Amino acid sequence: MRGKLITLEGIDGAGKSTHLPWIAALLESRGIAVRVTREPGGTPLGEALRGLLLETGQRLHAETEALLMFAARREHLDKVILDALDGGTWVLCDRFTDASYAYQAGGSGVEWQKIEALESWVHPALQPDVTFYFDVNPELARARLDASRAPDRFEQEREAFHARVRAAYLRRANEDPERVRVIDASRPIDAIQTELHTIVAGLGK
Repeated sequence: MRGKLITLEGIDGAGKSTHLPWIAALLESRGIAVRVTREPGGTPLGEALRGLLLETGQRLHAETEALLMFAARREHLDKVILDALDGGTWVLCDRFTDASYAYQAGGSGVEWQKIEALESWVHPALQPDVTFYFDVNPELARARLDASRAPDRFEQEREAFHARVRAAYLRRANEDPERVRVIDASRPIDAIQTELHTIVAGLGK
């Protein structure tokens, strides 16, 4: 049986890093093989591009950034994601193509249709089985980040940038509400995980 692709999305500080290992442990407790990965990243090329793209102070043209993200994604699909799914492993990915719509289109202003064209080229027949979008206002996300670690290049962007990113994520959720589940990430962790448990449990049916 083919595995399922679960992606986690949200602005920086929304809580993805807290919930991803919890979901992995939940699946493993049910006897499901799990591969955890991330974007940009997941392959040697992806990790190299991650260092370039997130390096503080590094500035690329927004379209260059989008093209690099999709180049890394194509390699990620070829080297990690598709083989895992074909082998029956469930893949948990910290960000996927919704992040390109959010950050490169919403945040940086690349035309939405250009991201659509890249998506249809790189993975025309593949969408996540479910995407958890952890929604939180930028002010709360910023407070969480300030309390936890030094910000990377994207995290240092102005509040208006993160507001545009959030709006783009919500647009994606509105366009595909069956796939993109909006999770109120301002709630306590146990309340969020109760909701996640219900959704994940339904995926195996």
